[in-house]
Amino acid sequence: MTSPSRSTAGSAPDDAVPAAAGTPVGRSPGQLMWRRFRRDRSGVISAWIVGFFFLVAVAAPLISMVYGKNPTETYGLDETGLLNPFGYPITPNGGISGRFWFGIEPTLGRDVLTQLVYGIRTSLLIATAATVLCVVTGILVGVTAGYLGGRTDYFLGRFIDLLLAFPQQLSFVAFTPVVYSLFVSPEKETPTYLRVITLILVLWVLGWMGMARLLRGQVLSLREREFVEAAKVTGASPWRIITKELLPNLWTPILVQSTLMLPTLVTAEAGLSFIGVGVVEPTPDWGRMFANGAKFYESDVTYIFFPGLAMIIFVVAFNLLGDSVRDAFDPRTRR
Repeated sequence: MTSPSRSTAGSAPDDAVPAAAGTPVGRSPGQLMWRRFRRDRSGVISAWIVGFFFLVAVAAPLISMVYGKNPTETYGLDETGLLNPFGYPITPNGGISGRFWFGIEPTLGRDVLTQLVYGIRTSLLIATAATVLCVVTGILVGVTAGYLGGRTDYFLGRFIDLLLAFPQQLSFVAFTPVVYSLFVSPEKETPTYLRVITLILVLWVLGWMGMARLLRGQVLSLREREFVEAAKVTGASPWRIITKELLPNLWTPILVQSTLMLPTLVTAEAGLSFIGVGVVEPTPDWGRMFANGAKFYESDVTYIFFPGLAMIIFVVAFNLLGDSVRDAFDPRTRR
């Protein structure tokens, strides 16, 4: 007696696709992840929002050219009728008009929209570069410590613990001026490019430990699994075991941790600029807009409204994206 055919309409499993000869073929893990992610509406919306912010950052010069303004020109000082004698916009709502879509900055009269666009560009550049360096360093140190074990794991683990003992935010504030002084004497002005490089280095040196510790724990559990032992028996080199056996099983924590790390570094960079140890005038920066807005919010709340709203939207969207990516890779983590 033959069993009923499973190829009837609607009887194929949800995670299978028909091959050319009609035989069900299982979907790859990447296809299943992508399918689960597309079904998560909040994740898709967050991805579009995050992509929009990066597009704005990349296209900042084009936006400025089309808009007809630049972030450094002091329109309020160069033209009469824009600022009152106290330095605040004459027209209501911070000077919002058809000419200045987000208004103008008090005291200097710079355009808020181009300041924000270029500020997003600066902050995302610094945070993205620091995130890439932190992820690469975390992978190298974490996988090395977890796979080799023994004394290597012990010394790397103690080094990670030592760096984690530093209060992160206070360390950012304390070490940034120290790094500046290594390259430029205190009586000279620090160039903008050196400030950017210093911020990237400080955020990197003090930001990779969490990724390394997470991957170390993952590798410690994976190296005892059967597929790793089988690779060793066949004579595979440590490099091949790490790249072909371990890393493919680590992409989930790496990607999830990266999506959570980047918005953290964006806010850290903005905080450093806010207190004056990050990017300074006249370079546009997200954090410096908060610092300026804090001086004017009692008389002109409009100036700080747009950078504040943009920061909230970006951080929330990136955190939601990280949660959606985690759920897509491992549906068992869904709440």
